[in-house]
Amino acid sequence: MENRGRVSVFVCAGLAASIGAAVAGCRAAPALTAQQTEGRRLYEVRCAHCHQDNDLALKKVPPDLHDLFERQTLPSGAPATDEAVRRNVLTGRGMMPGFDGRFTEEQMAALLAYLHTGLR
Repeated sequence: MENRGRVSVFVCAGLAASIGAAVAGCRAAPALTAQQTEGRRLYEVRCAHCHQDNDLALKKVPPDLHDLFERQTLPSGAPATDEAVRRNVLTGRGMMPGFDGRFTEEQMAALLAYLHTGLR
């Protein structure tokens, strides 16, 4: 898995803190909102097994979801929209099982809010 985005945030934050000034090109990521924090928890519990860690040793590695909404399309080719992601999560796609009935509307909104952060 690639961690460039997360590493650069930590490096930039560390540099800025150590010299007491903003470093060119570095800016601290804003703190997560309560909704995004809940989305991160849901992602870590229900999604990261496959989409980050692949600790289930799946032969076909699921797509990396970092910066998902920075792309024009999802790995499936569908537009990178909240509705398309919601549909994939709830109904499943390919080898991914559907999670319909396992997310409340509030949880789904929290997960989407967290995915919009780029998974920071």
